[in-house]
Amino acid sequence: MRSTRVRTATLAAAAALLAGLAVAPAAHAGTHRHAADPTLGQLAERTGRYFGSAVDNPELADTPYADLLGKEFDATTPGNGMKWYATEPQRGVFDFTAGDEIVNYAKAKGLKVRGHNLLWHQQLPDWLTSGTWTKDELRSILKNHITHVVKHYKGKVFAWDVANEIMNEDGTYRENIFYKTIGPSYIADALRWAHAADPKVKLYLNDYNVEAVGPKSDAYYTLIKRLKADHVPIDGFGMQAHLALQYGFPDRMQQNIQRFADLGVDVAITELDIRMTLPSDAAKLARQADWYGKVTDACLAVKRCVGITLWGYSDKHSWIPGVFPGEGAALPWDENLAHKPAYDAIREALR
Repeated sequence: MRSTRVRTATLAAAAALLAGLAVAPAAHAGTHRHAADPTLGQLAERTGRYFGSAVDNPELADTPYADLLGKEFDATTPGNGMKWYATEPQRGVFDFTAGDEIVNYAKAKGLKVRGHNLLWHQQLPDWLTSGTWTKDELRSILKNHITHVVKHYKGKVFAWDVANEIMNEDGTYRENIFYKTIGPSYIADALRWAHAADPKVKLYLNDYNVEAVGPKSDAYYTLIKRLKADHVPIDGFGMQAHLALQYGFPDRMQQNIQRFADLGVDVAITELDIRMTLPSDAAKLARQADWYGKVTDACLAVKRCVGITLWGYSDKHSWIPGVFPGEGAALPWDENLAHKPAYDAIREALR
């Protein structure tokens, strides 16, 4: 962990940088890392971890964006291309075009790929959500989907978010189509089927608002402990980390990561961004930088925290403004692909 003195120096430097950006041309704002300096991916690799960024298919057509993504990071996650609506748009008819495009891009750039995701309550195809299924029918559909998708990407992804966002904020199970029809056993089933399709890939549960110790993360702790006791293949827990300055930093984040690691599973920060109420200013960006440093520190402090993935690296393609009106500026690069203080805070922590 960094000392208070170093943290204070970082904040001062961030404020000074923002003051300089106010008068510097935007085109030069992101050039303070020398080309010979190690990238975030390289710095993370020195700690035995990865540092990645999600990408969606349309973004690959933005050549400067895609080129920087390939140069700065060592891992990526498809934002949408591997979700159910994309991979099985009709029952039993699979389409891997979008996912394959990102896998091929990653291979060309030397990036590892996290698979995201095998089941979720959103972005399901109409044929699935509009159907009336018995328990056995839906189990068969779910098994077939997971088996086909995991086998297709066998050896091409190193981890899968198998079950995504399956808990409510109070720690009860989300009543998605799978829970309502099959019951909670669908979670263990999904993990077993994914393992059978690719015994080497790492299998994760993944959710948001689980970075702090609280009812939701407690529920996952209990679930993972029970899955382990029942010898269900579960390798990791993904903390999305969609944070917001106005809600405060997650309580006891490092301790929370550690308690999951103590269960014998890996932990990954899977979808990191830190939004703010717009407009941004020097003080907000300095605080954001401090938080990015704290998240990185928390991961580095726990041996089984294996890596960090940003949910997109630049405000140019961020999902935040479209979902949270009046909020944004959530990522370490701005709309012009220039570094913000958050980038320097991450680098400092990784060093």
